[in-house]
Amino acid sequence: MQSGPRRIVTPFRPIPLEVPEGIKPNEFFNSTENLNDLEHNNGLLSNPENLLLYRKALGHSNEFDASIIYNTSKCILNPLGRPVRRTQVPEGVKHVWNRMNQVIINYMLERYPDPEQHLILAGEASLDATWPLTSPGVPSIRMLHNHFMVFDKTALRDAEPADLDDPNLTDGGQHSLFEKYMHDVYREFICEALDLSVLKPVSDESARLDLTGYPQGLPSWEIPGGGATLENIRFWHEYDEVLKGFLDFYRTFFSQVSTRNAPMPPDLYFPDAVERVLMFNNDFLTTAKKVRDRCITDPAYANAVRWQPAFKQLIYRNDEGKLIVTISQNSIGNAITEMLGVSVKRVPDAEAYERAEPELIERLLEVRRRLIEADLGEGIETKYWPAE
Repeated sequence: MQSGPRRIVTPFRPIPLEVPEGIKPNEFFNSTENLNDLEHNNGLLSNPENLLLYRKALGHSNEFDASIIYNTSKCILNPLGRPVRRTQVPEGVKHVWNRMNQVIINYMLERYPDPEQHLILAGEASLDATWPLTSPGVPSIRMLHNHFMVFDKTALRDAEPADLDDPNLTDGGQHSLFEKYMHDVYREFICEALDLSVLKPVSDESARLDLTGYPQGLPSWEIPGGGATLENIRFWHEYDEVLKGFLDFYRTFFSQVSTRNAPMPPDLYFPDAVERVLMFNNDFLTTAKKVRDRCITDPAYANAVRWQPAFKQLIYRNDEGKLIVTISQNSIGNAITEMLGVSVKRVPDAEAYERAEPELIERLLEVRRRLIEADLGEGIETKYWPAE
């Protein structure tokens, strides 16, 4: 079997939502009214911290697919003012969110124990206000949310190969900035900045899935102890440290792209490491000049640059059954699955979806039951399931 990214087809039931006249779909999807529909038609569980667990109506996988959103739609009406990454979430909310993640990931590991049979992943992508809301491909809900997905590997093996030139599989070409031109300094900075005692760095080969050949060249760490380690609060602190290191690198690099010889950005998490490793590194600054020069002469390229930090961070299970953490740049149009070489084509097919729906809902309700038992929220009643 040839290794390479796969394009899997996932049927869905069309959503009977009418977008009001005079408003674009992605503007409506950021409205409080749309979030009401998400909660009442697909909501599974909510809690006082405004965390909402819901079924993905337009999902990536009909094996298992759910999200938790930090539903601030009624607290913060300005969609550009809502938290879009974990570093912007209040500590009390993040504590509950981490516990919810731990319960759901351990359920997936228990329900799908064989790494040869199922691909398990959980993670989030930033929704930073990098473009106007009307730009094509801008995230449909501008609030922080993460994803929990399982893919049947037999279906992936049987799926057609994905287009190797698909820009979404390479972060629109910008991932190469970190890896092709700044591979060594990126890793040196991460190692210098982060004080990790739980997470252990792993090689590209250990992180890569044989089936797809992805992820490609990303910094990756093993979670020793697997699912049991997710109950260690120190792990979640280090998971945040990985994100903070990435944000510092990203902000520093694009500040140099924007302005030659720019000072260090304010409010860095690791200013000493930025100064020691990045601000005097020729590879780092030379690459910034290459991007700056191209932005000046290529308006389409400049328009595609995400000037604010944009990331995707994942926990997934590798071929050996170990849990791996990785992080990458995010570009417009990317799906989080594409970090692992899985491109999803959603097709409207109510009959096909409804054949998978009973078992999918059964699994989602079992997860909900465990969350309720752990005092992490209360069930939501919809026309598809009761509150208990």
